[in-house]
Amino acid sequence: MPESKLMSPAEVAQSYDVLAPQWAGPDFHRENGMSQHLRALQFIAQPGKALDVGSGSSGRFIDLLMERGFEVEGLDISAEMIRLALQRHPQIVFHHADLVEWTPPHDYDFISAWDSVWHVPLASQEAVWTKLTHALAPSGVMLLTTGGLDVPGEVQNAHMGVPMYHATPGLPALCHLIAEAGCVIRHLEYDQWPEKHVVVVVQRMR
Repeated sequence: MPESKLMSPAEVAQSYDVLAPQWAGPDFHRENGMSQHLRALQFIAQPGKALDVGSGSSGRFIDLLMERGFEVEGLDISAEMIRLALQRHPQIVFHHADLVEWTPPHDYDFISAWDSVWHVPLASQEAVWTKLTHALAPSGVMLLTTGGLDVPGEVQNAHMGVPMYHATPGLPALCHLIAEAGCVIRHLEYDQWPEKHVVVVVQRMR
């Protein structure tokens, strides 16, 4: 797959540095994604290690997972997001890294990848999803969002007020690699139709 000529991960990080204070502020919509996380957590028998991919500065998913008894880590490419997140959760381990280059230090019983991996360059999408599915412990669950296209695609715009990039491997490719990783799809929905925003709950079988 050819390398994207659109935004680089470093440029996405710069845009999120600008957005970080809004994500940490009182006007941020903290309920966004919460009901979907509660649905995904129903498939977990008992809490363990959890990872919030693209954890941002709001800390809302970290709060939820801590309340459920998980030992939580965060991962974000934005230095400012992590700086503000540490003010809210100084006890949490945050990994400041590009997900494409990052290596999971261990397996996780729950991974949240809410509105985060779609910023990964198109050429790296399938490799990153494979990395995350293989980072699930046996019976581990991942909640992910992606663009609900039938084919790979990428776009750049300023819808969020700053330059931003999104990509998707396409649902057929994503479903194939989930199965190849020894996982099963427990739930899939277009939760914002007619916007092609897709929520998937994945569980590792072996």
